[in-house]
Amino acid sequence: MAGPRDPAERCSYRNTNCVERPLRRLFEGLASGVAACPWAFVLVPLLLSGGLGAGFVFLPQRQENDIEGQFTPTWGPAKAERDFVRRHFPTNDSQRFSAARLPTEGAYAALIAVATNGASVLDAAPWAEVLRLNATVHDAEYERLCARTDGGCASPNELLSRWGDAGPQDPRSLRFPVNDSIFLGTALGGVETDGGRVLRARALKLQYYLREDGPEAQDSRQWLEGFLQNISSKVAELRLGSIQVTYFTSLSRQQEFEGITKSVIPLFSVTYFLTITFAIVSCLRLSCIRNNTWLASCGVLSSGLAVLSSFGLLLFCGVPFVVTVANAPFLILGVGVDDMFIMIASWEQSLRKKEKSNVKSLLAETYSEAALSVTITTLTDVLAFFIGTWTAFLSVRSFCLYTGTAFIFCYVYTLTFFGAVLVLNHKREQGNRHWLTCMHVDVGKDQAENSCLYNACCIGSSSRQPSEPEGDHPMNVFFKKYYGPFVTNKWNKVLMVLLYGAYLVGSIYGCTQVREGIDLRNLANDASYVIPYYDDDDKYFSTYGPRVMVAITESVDYWNEAVRLGIESCAQNLENISYVDKNLTESWLRVYTELDKRGLININSKTDFLNNLNILFRARPSFEWDINKTQDEIEASRFFIQTVNVTSAVDEKNLLNELREAAKQCSIPLKVYHPAFIYYDQYLVIVQNTVQNVVVAAGAMLIVSLLLIPNPLCCLWVTFAIASVIVGVAGFMTFWNVNLDSISMINLVICIGFSVDFSAHISYAFVTSGESSANKRAIEALSLLGYPVLQGAVSTILGVVVLAAASTYIFRTFFKIMFLVILFGALHGLVFIPVFLTFFGNFGRSPNTISKELELEKL
Repeated sequence: MAGPRDPAERCSYRNTNCVERPLRRLFEGLASGVAACPWAFVLVPLLLSGGLGAGFVFLPQRQENDIEGQFTPTWGPAKAERDFVRRHFPTNDSQRFSAARLPTEGAYAALIAVATNGASVLDAAPWAEVLRLNATVHDAEYERLCARTDGGCASPNELLSRWGDAGPQDPRSLRFPVNDSIFLGTALGGVETDGGRVLRARALKLQYYLREDGPEAQDSRQWLEGFLQNISSKVAELRLGSIQVTYFTSLSRQQEFEGITKSVIPLFSVTYFLTITFAIVSCLRLSCIRNNTWLASCGVLSSGLAVLSSFGLLLFCGVPFVVTVANAPFLILGVGVDDMFIMIASWEQSLRKKEKSNVKSLLAETYSEAALSVTITTLTDVLAFFIGTWTAFLSVRSFCLYTGTAFIFCYVYTLTFFGAVLVLNHKREQGNRHWLTCMHVDVGKDQAENSCLYNACCIGSSSRQPSEPEGDHPMNVFFKKYYGPFVTNKWNKVLMVLLYGAYLVGSIYGCTQVREGIDLRNLANDASYVIPYYDDDDKYFSTYGPRVMVAITESVDYWNEAVRLGIESCAQNLENISYVDKNLTESWLRVYTELDKRGLININSKTDFLNNLNILFRARPSFEWDINKTQDEIEASRFFIQTVNVTSAVDEKNLLNELREAAKQCSIPLKVYHPAFIYYDQYLVIVQNTVQNVVVAAGAMLIVSLLLIPNPLCCLWVTFAIASVIVGVAGFMTFWNVNLDSISMINLVICIGFSVDFSAHISYAFVTSGESSANKRAIEALSLLGYPVLQGAVSTILGVVVLAAASTYIFRTFFKIMFLVILFGALHGLVFIPVFLTFFGNFGRSPNTISKELELEKL
């Protein structure tokens, strides 16, 4: 990072700060040690990485790929509600199975049969094929393991129980969605009705539930695994022509999720190849001595060592390794190379100062400038990640912990390992040795007599002679002579301000359109068999949503009419929610009360109420499972309401909020629960967690900036850049079909660190410039650090660009948001910030400083 050339010029900045000056001294001392013993600082990081890398032997034990654990809030209310249901309403899938009453999704295999050519699945030909399909699945092993009720296997579809092998009757004999007290909303899909009677149905769902309690649980799992292995071939053997079949099991989502990490492993090698190539090309010199190929390669190696050390250390410590952590190496590689470019830029700037000929002095000058810059950006990045661990999502917590720790190692290795490589490379140059062979190179030959290739590979100039230092890099010249003046032109400034206005308007509009929550289909590979199943389920079975359990959580006096009226009032309030169909409620208490009103029983005393329950159970046996009854009281009970038209994440969020709010307002203690609510809970905390992390991290960034950057103008623009980039990324990710979920929340945390990186480099170079006018200071800042910032942006994008080719949502989302982060961060650092700084160029600079600079300019 550039600062004023004359030490006297720096005093006006250093005297106002008590942190920067000690840090510079510390870095200069470290530089002296690295320059004195470079091989020690090369070997120790290599050995340390090798030792810590042994932690990867624990990787199989540390992997945690449980979807619920990673992508749902760790303290979500639905998990407590599920525990309550398990305690008070235990299941018995060997004798009295009911899918609606399960506290979990259960163990099951599902098939959706869709009639082809627009036909009805209830027609003769499709129905015959459905029967053949059912017979294939319903084998002897399934008969042994199936969840049972009424002495037999729970039917995979109510129509199979009604019609069986006799074939379809007239569909008009069926009423929809309830037929003879049987709910068909989840059995038939794409239904057309006339006066409630079925005309035709496009799809039919078969669900085969197995026992998951007791000794059969493992056998049930093996049956499901066999089902997944064989179902495709079995369906092919049936040669079905009238129906198309998609399939799914209770294991599918988890198994597909666990497999997505393997799909990204081949991309690591591509990423390292691209990054090394870019680093070498960026540092390439047409000189066989001053060629920085090994320097660039070691910079990339330094990032790799940081990944090896940090991941190995955390695996040793037992930190869970979740799938989102697989994104981290791509990011760390890009950031490590960014730091390398800053170090090389500062090193070459030091080389151009003739008075700095001693290697210790050169490295001390490099560290005093670049190390402070790298410290600021690393500290802000690490703080952002460690603040990100204060979240309700394990996927975010693990990613932030692994990545933050890797950034620390990356920083340490940059200042030790890479600094030592700088020293060794300089000694090679001083000895006029070839970059590849380390052999002496001819000096002083007439280069005009030879080809350019020969001159580049075999001719050098003696670095030990007082020759002219190398000129500026062509890109630095471009920023100084062309880009800087272009940006600071007054009419172009107006254009940049208008461009920023358009950016801001688009970002704010996008923020108002943000969609929340992760779609569970996005946790599978794009080519997975579960995607067609999800598509069919959404297309044909989305009218009727979760059948929600409403539990009365405490013992109340049900025999008291006032209490019953209170419960009925609560039920009606729940039914009045727009997402609930009041005609499909299933309540034991309503039926019991109706029997009382007809005079068939008396329920107005405790004894009668409890004793007459057996009459209710004989009429409706399933109601016995809805009452947790002891000898003399009812500890808890439940009824069910049917939701409808829950077709989007917004609907899921609104449904959950409205149900819980209605339950909260009830005078009777109620809980509402469905297994899907475990995942719906993310909507309650995702925005809150994101805003909390962003605000806290941004505040921490501001404090760090104030401590390490002794100029209020620079701190102001760093803070401005943080807010502006976050708004931009949050807004534009909506246009790129990215939801606000735990995956994108990771990237918004990253946003904070990267927005500091780009803006801090340029802002600090601007405020420490010795030029007299704001335009000249902006041009100098761009000429010194424009190219390293651009290199860092490109290297980081190269580090993640291969993820765009990934076949899974998690990795593509990481690329999309990282691309936006880097694009907008670089846009602020190279375009918006330099322009805005010229408008407020003298803010924070005393009149004495300005007048002295003007006098110096005149001289």
